Amino acid sequence: MYQRLYYHLIWTTVERTPLIDAGLAGFLCRLFRAIARDEGVRILEIGMVQTHVHLLIAAPLRTDWIRLIQRLKGASSYVANREGLAGQNGPLRWARGYSIHTVSPRAVESARQYLASQPERHPDEAIEGWEGDR
Repeated sequence: MYQRLYYHLIWTTVERTPLIDAGLAGFLCRLFRAIARDEGVRILEIGMVQTHVHLLIAAPLRTDWIRLIQRLKGASSYVANREGLAGQNGPLRWARGYSIHTVSPRAVESARQYLASQPERHPDEAIEGWEGDR
């Protein structure tokens, strides 16, 4: 059976503190994609600024969202802090919770553009030296 299910997932740093710098952003993109592959989902786009993360995900119906989000948030903060990748504003800590929305197949391209435009939408939170998820 063919499934085309897309989701827009968002979460923030604790108290929206600007904790994500260019080095950490690159690490997070690689780690998020590795976790996604391991969980059987595909990240189509990553949008990020210093205070929050957006992911556009293609996922099968059987996706265990609680497990996936726990791994994305928990593993990223644990590994980043263990590896000393925290920025000048302190260790990477995520706020509790997240937001997840379905995206229709017709809206996937506009969602991708929305995620890619996060630095323009939040210019005061843009990550200096980071050119986005490539």
